Amino acid sequence: MPAESTPLSCWVLTDGKAGDETPCLGVAEAMGLTPDIRRVRPRALFALLGPRGPIDPREAPGRPGSPIAPPFPDLLIASGRRALPYMRAVRRASAGRTFTLFLKDPRIGAEAADLIWVQEHDRLRGPNVLTSLTAPHRLSAAKLSHARAALDPRIARLARPRVAVLVGGDSRHHRFEADDIVRLARSLRDLAASGASLAVTASRRTPKDLLDELRALAVPPRHFLWDPSEPPGDNPYLSLLAGADAVVVTADSTNMVGEAAATGVPVLVFEPSGGHPKIRRFLDALIRYGAVRPFAGRLEEYAYQPLDSTCEIAEAARVALARHLAAVRRGPPEF
Repeated sequence: MPAESTPLSCWVLTDGKAGDETPCLGVAEAMGLTPDIRRVRPRALFALLGPRGPIDPREAPGRPGSPIAPPFPDLLIASGRRALPYMRAVRRASAGRTFTLFLKDPRIGAEAADLIWVQEHDRLRGPNVLTSLTAPHRLSAAKLSHARAALDPRIARLARPRVAVLVGGDSRHHRFEADDIVRLARSLRDLAASGASLAVTASRRTPKDLLDELRALAVPPRHFLWDPSEPPGDNPYLSLLAGADAVVVTADSTNMVGEAAATGVPVLVFEPSGGHPKIRRFLDALIRYGAVRPFAGRLEEYAYQPLDSTCEIAEAARVALARHLAAVRRGPPEF
């Protein structure tokens, strides 16, 4: 390892999508690092050629404003199809000195990075591949505990039982058809009619018709809605989960489902139209674990051990990085 007076340098490299960047930040923070956030912006042709293709020459290391301009870091944590060619470029340009950790299946095999993490429902396996049931995130047990002790007033004022409602939207594998919107709105109305207070957060992907239903339902002061048209910094997402007695979450985001399962409270999943075998395997595994049940418009009471793979992934990365840096320090053998 570098001398104690020299902190490890770390990049988080993505194209800026929250679903890719947030898990990377979670792992970096769990390792005790303050990462330099780098975001790639390849032009359409080069984005299409990923993950095996080259980087956009406009963003090459020597070009002004390059997201991968040296000096290269000790550790690079990357995620997302567009970021993969850039991670590989840094690996080459640093002559292997930068240790690379890729989150999610790179689709080009286990040789894509020094260490790879995938969820258990993915098929990729190898000696350098870590697996866990849920994805890494930034909702550590310490953060949730601190948030519970100092809830955002917008959440604290809601009567109990408080239900956090995490609503996504149309995605690669799911679509909120008209029938889905009616079904979800009806189930949430039934939940509210049972006496629950709803603390709702929507997404930029949330269809307008569904958002209109949520606005009509989550009327203050009894309920709360964070609207995606508001500044992102105003979203009390952490307090919303920390103060929840149960969580309703839509299945289009496995990240949101995994974050909900970190709370230890019942997680009730609403599945819109569509789906994918991988997502089905993920949800079924969480059902078997005891964290998740289908949402049927009512509260359910059950307990389970909160799920959080972030620290486990961070520790594996810490060990592998230390081994890598020791090998770099020793250099090649002399003959």
